[in-house]
Amino acid sequence: MSTLPFWQHFAPEEDLSAPYTDRFRVRIGPHRLDLPLRVLPDGQQAVSSLLVNQASFTVMDALSDNLSEIARSLMPDLVVGMPTLGLGLAATVAKACGLERYVPLSTSRKFWYDDSLSAPLSSITSPDKTKRLYLDPNLLPLLRCAKRIVIVDDVVSTGFSLEAAVKVLGKADASPYAALCVMTQSQRWQGKFSFPVMSCFSSPLFEPCDGGWVEQD
Repeated sequence: MSTLPFWQHFAPEEDLSAPYTDRFRVRIGPHRLDLPLRVLPDGQQAVSSLLVNQASFTVMDALSDNLSEIARSLMPDLVVGMPTLGLGLAATVAKACGLERYVPLSTSRKFWYDDSLSAPLSSITSPDKTKRLYLDPNLLPLLRCAKRIVIVDDVVSTGFSLEAAVKVLGKADASPYAALCVMTQSQRWQGKFSFPVMSCFSSPLFEPCDGGWVEQD
């Protein structure tokens, strides 16, 4: 199934019911949005997918507005962005909160980076490919002056990426006040963090059934 038509337009104001065949519908403020279902490699589970860099500007504006509204309630004094899809969101959120800049983390190691300011990184979409998450040592003074650090990403699913960010910040003697994302995906990340993880919306894991997919208990 092509995902090209997804994330381009808002969905009708009506609920979809299980079994789901190719999509799951979520609410973003006053809007609803259809997300395509992607079957995981084991074939026994599926997730609803969001790629913010493929969304239309109209949908992206709504996501950014909703995310920024939540962020302003947290009153951060520093926003840390996760690569790669969280970086654009982090910039938007930082600006909306009246900050002059944000701190980007990176998976691309520059020659002046220090491995002591890094941590292993993996995700649900690339479970067999472990990269490293880096902090540019030149940005350390920004972290040391911050009290309310908010990490911004597009999706939190297993929590592996967010755990890597926490480890990197810890190596800089910093700790997050909160984490913020567009979508929390399933409940596998819950219980891993001592700070709140907030999102615009949540989506479950799905398991197969006759006729499609249903929410997994």
